[in-house]
Amino acid sequence: MSLRNKISSHRHADPTSPQSRSTPPVADSPWGAARLALTAFFAVDGFLFAAWVVRIPDVRSQVSASHSALGLALLCLSVGAVLTMPAVGRLCLRYGSRPVTVASLALLALAVPLPAHTHSVYSLGGVLVLFGAGYGGANVAMNSAAVDLVAQLRRPVMPSFHAGYSLGGLLGAGIGGLLAERLTTAWALALGGLLGLAVTVGAGVVLLRSPAAPMVAPDRTPGPADGPTSVPAAAPAGGRHVRLLVLLLGLTALCTAYGEGAVADWTTLHLTDDVHAGAGTAAAGYAAYAFAMTSGRVGGTWLSIRLGQNRLMLLGGLTAAAGMLLAALAPSVPVAIGGFVLVGLGLANLFPLAIARAGAAGGPQGVALASTLGYGGMLIGPVVIGFLADAVGLPLALTTVAVAATAAALLPLTVRRH
Repeated sequence: MSLRNKISSHRHADPTSPQSRSTPPVADSPWGAARLALTAFFAVDGFLFAAWVVRIPDVRSQVSASHSALGLALLCLSVGAVLTMPAVGRLCLRYGSRPVTVASLALLALAVPLPAHTHSVYSLGGVLVLFGAGYGGANVAMNSAAVDLVAQLRRPVMPSFHAGYSLGGLLGAGIGGLLAERLTTAWALALGGLLGLAVTVGAGVVLLRSPAAPMVAPDRTPGPADGPTSVPAAAPAGGRHVRLLVLLLGLTALCTAYGEGAVADWTTLHLTDDVHAGAGTAAAGYAAYAFAMTSGRVGGTWLSIRLGQNRLMLLGGLTAAAGMLLAALAPSVPVAIGGFVLVGLGLANLFPLAIARAGAAGGPQGVALASTLGYGGMLIGPVVIGFLADAVGLPLALTTVAVAATAAALLPLTVRRH
């Protein structure tokens, strides 16, 4: 079960406080076995999803799907994820986040090869529901386990786990692209699934054998200060106060994921059609954005300690908003790519910190609600941008990402006041 008390860092902890008496410092290294194993789970999650994404064009040809039919099939993946997330939150409460993490990643690894063996849109949609169930379940369970480990380590290390996801995604996309001409879709996805199972077994043994965080009853609600090294406080379980906190943090995740989804789907098209970049330059522009986001997450723990989580989220959201305005409206290719780099750096830590704080407040069910809202933002982002692009043009449509990023920057301040 998730820890729900506020944990401060060693440097700022008060040894006479209830929290210090209840939760002794963890003697393990900050990069202990449990953290490494959980980071491996995040990385393989990103790797498997990217391995599937780079093969979508091949699968589409295999099932002879139109754009609209493929869109409906891909929606099944999202349906499977959204339907699974709340149930996984309850499973984490009953059985623990770590066993559910292992089971969810195993399901995802087993589901990855299946799209390569479908021959109709209907069968593709069916296996993508299973794929989505594994993917959505893994994201809730992993983040719930990470929230517990953040409290156990007494350091705001949540961004480092999401950096693992980003690195895994970059690796999966890179290897998938290199092997696209050498391996069939069936072989590529099968090998990806086998790798996922191998990592799941190896990291799962380490994670399940590592000592779990001691369970501590919550005894205080969030204070007004969010110190440089603090981990978000929790409110009493089950109250309206907690639900409000989790909802606000879930909206923060939604606004952030709206931007991530929109940028992922529309960056290259904007660079080629509106800024007149070549295809290779446009691909490099998206790669620069993805690398910036990964770099921001790698440094997220250090920035959380130095700046404090509220300040980091505020600066990140405003940086992303400024970068998106620059990327959307600049007529120059280098300036537009520079804008997307700022977007990647700004958005990098908003989602992981929002999920971490929702988990600290509401446990696995808080993670499930915030993750579901966040996933919804990633779903609606590309769709909203598409409709707006038809109405007012893609550059103006992309400015809505700046609006969402500004909201994501300000919502944590509302959480702080509550």
